[in-house]
Formats: sequence, C-alpha cells, structure tokens
Amino acid sequence: MDRSGIFAGEDPFVLARAWLAEAEAQEPNDPNAIALATADSDGLPNVRMVLLKEIEVGGQGGGGFVFYTNYGSKKGQEIAASGKAAFVMHWKSLRRQIRVRGLVTREDGPQADAYFASRSLKSRLGAWASQQSQPLSSREALMAEAAKVALVKGPNPPRPPYWGGFRILPLEIEFWADGTFRLHDRFRWSRNHVGDHWFVERLNP
Repeated sequence: MDRSGIFAGEDPFVLARAWLAEAEAQEPNDPNAIALATADSDGLPNVRMVLLKEIEVGGQGGGGFVFYTNYGSKKGQEIAASGKAAFVMHWKSLRRQIRVRGLVTREDGPQADAYFASRSLKSRLGAWASQQSQPLSSREALMAEAAKVALVKGPNPPRPPYWGGFRILPLEIEFWADGTFRLHDRFRWSRNHVGDHWFVERLNP
C-alpha cells in the first residue's frame, strides 16, 4: 500500500501531530478546533466545536486526544453515560481532515490541574461562574456571578471539581486529503481494542 508523502508513518498519533503542526503555520484561527460528536440516551447526536489541547503519543493505549470541559455540560453528561465520542478536525488551508472515533476516559488529575493553571485568570473564573449548558436568565446575571467568584476565589482560583479533561482513546482514525477531480485520498487506521495493533487500509473517496 502506498502511504508515501503526507500519509507516511507508523504511528497515527505522530502523523496527527505533524498535520496539526502544518495547520498551525497556515490556519488563521484555532487550528486545533474539533467538531466533537456525542449522543444522548435516545441515540440523538449532538455536535459542537471544542479545542483539542493535546495529542498524546505513547502512554495509555499508545496515545490519545485530550480536551477539557465542564463535566456537567451536555457533552460531559453524554460522554459519562456512553463512554464514547467522535470528532473531526478540518483545515481549509491544507484541504485535509482527520476523523476519530473511540472510547473516552477522564483526565482529572495533575495534568488537568496544570492545564487549568495555564489558562488566563478570566477563563479560570469563567469556569467557576458558568453552569455550562444550563438555562441562563441573562448575560448580566452571568457577569455578576463571575464578579462574585472573583471576590471569593481570588487571583489564583483552583480547578473546579466539576471541570477537567477527557481523553479519547481511538478505535478508528481516518486521514483525508483533497484530491483532483474529487478523487480524494483516505486512509483508515482501525483496531478492535485499545492497545491492539493498527490495521491500515485505503478507502474509496
């Protein structure tokens, strides 16, 4: 199978990192944005944009994709119920995308603490003030809550117990690149269980 050029490599996480690095040099805004998909108890899908904060190489399951959120949010609740999620990263500048489907674990230890501490003070206070996905009477009410939190938590608020990371451990990763005459190049990496060896195959566009 010919996987030369931009598809070359033996580790999909290393390859994903390389593609993201290229996008960071060209994409004007949020090259690490992903469209994250979950499903509710009836199987009805939800999708929203979040920021991918790390592509891990090695470690649990050979690697993973980490993002952070309020665990009480709609996505947090749906992930907790199913233990599964999917996402796509799309870069118009590169005419490429990466699709991921897999199992999800929490990252709510020192790694989450360190990331939360790296955020701006306003973002940290916002995490305390916002009851994400819950009804809100007005923006003024939210701003008032943020001001109250600032007085209570001070200039170095800790990470809220209901806020942290999720790590997607993929069972399937697909790399897609635009081709002439809409004859795109697609390679799917798949495995039956986290930690298994990857099986790679080219797909029809």
